[in-house]
Amino acid sequence: MSNHPQSGSSRRQFLKTSAATIAATATAPMFLNAADKSGSKEVILGNGKDHVYRCIHNWGNDSLPESHKYSGPTHGVAVDSAGLVYITHYGTPGSIFVFDGDGKFVRSMGEVHAKNGRGSGHGIDIRKEGKEEFIYLAPSESSLSFTKMTLDGEVVWQTGKEKLSKDSGVWEGKKLGYRPTNTSFRPDGGYYLGDGYGSNYIFEYDKNDKFVQTLGGTGTADGKFKTPHGQWLDNRDGVPKLVVADRANKRLQWFGLDGKHIKTLGGFLFPADIDTQGDLMLVPDLHARITLLDLNNEVIAQLGDDEAWRSKVLDGKVGMRTKPALWQPGKFIHPHDACFDANGNIYIVEWVQPGRVTKLEKIS
Repeated sequence: MSNHPQSGSSRRQFLKTSAATIAATATAPMFLNAADKSGSKEVILGNGKDHVYRCIHNWGNDSLPESHKYSGPTHGVAVDSAGLVYITHYGTPGSIFVFDGDGKFVRSMGEVHAKNGRGSGHGIDIRKEGKEEFIYLAPSESSLSFTKMTLDGEVVWQTGKEKLSKDSGVWEGKKLGYRPTNTSFRPDGGYYLGDGYGSNYIFEYDKNDKFVQTLGGTGTADGKFKTPHGQWLDNRDGVPKLVVADRANKRLQWFGLDGKHIKTLGGFLFPADIDTQGDLMLVPDLHARITLLDLNNEVIAQLGDDEAWRSKVLDGKVGMRTKPALWQPGKFIHPHDACFDANGNIYIVEWVQPGRVTKLEKIS
């Protein structure tokens, strides 16, 4: 297989972008209402003059063909260099819906991760390799495999539990699950495959698809994981590192490209994934908020954060994730993935039924 050069450090889109101006101190999220053209109210989320966004819920829904539905959760989001937005989902048809930047439906794809006609899409990332971009998929189903494919859906390779076990020996003599969640990329053309719902290991491969090493395993000590749900390349300070959303341990962990643990940062609720752009780090938190960190990993904004609302979201008796009638503008339920586009807008997908995509349109 050909080499896989990395063409940029921002998650899921590979256009060069300018760093946003970062506030020196964190302030509480601010909510401002304004009437839109339809007479309903829109919500503006942000911190004063910086990191202010127009919140557009159910983005893209109006353009979906009648036969296309998010009948289950939306799981992953990625943006290619042309600005097309890819949403993985449990719905029909396929496992991926593609939209342009204005929310107009383009196509469905990803039948390789559909079971019995229903999508089983989960993690998605896009990387430019030479002159072509490729999609890397993690389906979160034990019967399905990590998949690399072209932007038009042609499968390049698949890697499942059998190959991972043969390469790493992780499952030999052990009763470990296998349910992959996400992939991420190295600057040398290698990549990581994360078995976040299964074995709690992350598998490193080089640019020639040769196995290198495993990271993690189950535990609470530094370097161990409990649901390493997402990972990404953190190159904000010019020194590339792997950063992992160690979800059930409520923390982020950083590793050198040699696999050695560097540092751990707590203070999260249930961090699900990561993106970076310029000096910013974006962390969707499954417990109803979106966090922005600066270059020093200090919190500068927590969009949608509301303790009273979160209590309702996490109350099993309420069943918020399956009751859209209870959802409120400007509030999140279960952000499962999020990413920037080239203009600094943020796309958020939520683990709700049916799925939901929100666009945070950058104002300042």
